[in-house]
Amino acid sequence: MEGSFLVRDSESIPGAFCLCVRRAPFVHTYRIYSSPEGWTMTTSPQEKLQSFETLDKLIDCFRAVILDKMGALLYPLERTMLAQDSANKELAYMEL
Repeated sequence: MEGSFLVRDSESIPGAFCLCVRRAPFVHTYRIYSSPEGWTMTTSPQEKLQSFETLDKLIDCFRAVILDKMGALLYPLERTMLAQDSANKELAYMEL
């Protein structure tokens, strides 16, 4: 759904996160990382946005302010267990 988003662990940078935003027909990914100034997100290699005390404050800011490139953060996704069998536990992000 357009505007669905989630925050997940970065697969390439330990300790960093990725904000994934559905903006049809693609899912766009933005890196979020911790710095001495707080949590920061980049939308392009040349652009550094402001820092926030917490990851929640960063997400709240971008839910309130729609960047043209990013699109709206409308529908948060939650990790949900798909399999009940403990040997085959698989997590997926599901719309709420």
